[in-house]
Amino acid sequence: MHTFTSFSRRPNKIIFITLLNFIFMQPIRLLSFSILAPLLLLSFHSLPIESGKYHFEYATMLPEAKASWTNDNHDFGEIPRGIPVSVEFAFTNTGDAALIIEDVVTSCGCTASDYKREPIMPGQSSTIKVTYNAANTGTFSKSITVNSNGREKAKVLLIKGVVK
Repeated sequence: MHTFTSFSRRPNKIIFITLLNFIFMQPIRLLSFSILAPLLLLSFHSLPIESGKYHFEYATMLPEAKASWTNDNHDFGEIPRGIPVSVEFAFTNTGDAALIIEDVVTSCGCTASDYKREPIMPGQSSTIKVTYNAANTGTFSKSITVNSNGREKAKVLLIKGVVK
């Protein structure tokens, strides 16, 4: 089995690929680098990927932001026509770098969003307020895509309900 290790340095995304066991003929795990991490003040995250006879490990050497959502969908149930309704989706930055919400895209013009434009530091929480304008009667289901610098680049939030 051949083992490759990829190191990604954000934000410039320089990638180095090394063939580790070409010389040693044994898989060398990324775990051996974790001993050096405290000395170099780097954090390593590893993701093993198996592909036939090749074994890849992906490591990021810089801190990452991560949004942990309390809830990613909301059912308004029955709502009256002509009265906008809102919900706030809460999340916490559980990563080790500042989380920046780059933009929030709604699936149609009947849905609007409001969110904090400043970076959310590790351990801090924030919300994204979503407002649906209930202009037409019937069932609705809308998506809201949150784009950020976090580990999950695009998070899809859902709202649904019935306008009476």
